[in-house]
Amino acid sequence: MTRILFVCHGNICRSPMAEFVMKDMAARAGRAGEFYIASAATSAEELGNGVYPPARRMLAAHGIGCGGKTARQMTRQDYRDFDLLIGMDSANLRNMRRICGGDEEDKLRLLLDYTGQGRDVADPWYTGDFEATWRDVNAGCRALLAALDAGRA
Repeated sequence: MTRILFVCHGNICRSPMAEFVMKDMAARAGRAGEFYIASAATSAEELGNGVYPPARRMLAAHGIGCGGKTARQMTRQDYRDFDLLIGMDSANLRNMRRICGGDEEDKLRLLLDYTGQGRDVADPWYTGDFEATWRDVNAGCRALLAALDAGRA
């Protein structure tokens, strides 16, 4: 089983969107049992809060639920427990390295690196553009699933 943790700043927008999009993609492919997928925050600002309503609505508009998800903070133990820890932007990645004490096993990645775009996932917290975030997350998760299939993740 491949264990994937998606990470953003607060764990209420981008990383839960990626978590539930990836779960949906795996389920639709009949492969849900091959993965354990979760998400977390690098900060403590939103701990215990649910998925931000516009993010929840965007997922629902695509037939994806996220009920019961509450924000949690990433820990050093997550580095041991997950095979891949995938940040939404370069600031997340820096904070992930700090929390994990480095990346000696080369497990830390950026989601859009799988698409070859080499940029951050659009942050709707600042732009309000949840459609752009949806496009980035959807493309990133599709590319990640393809990379896993090809043994390139």
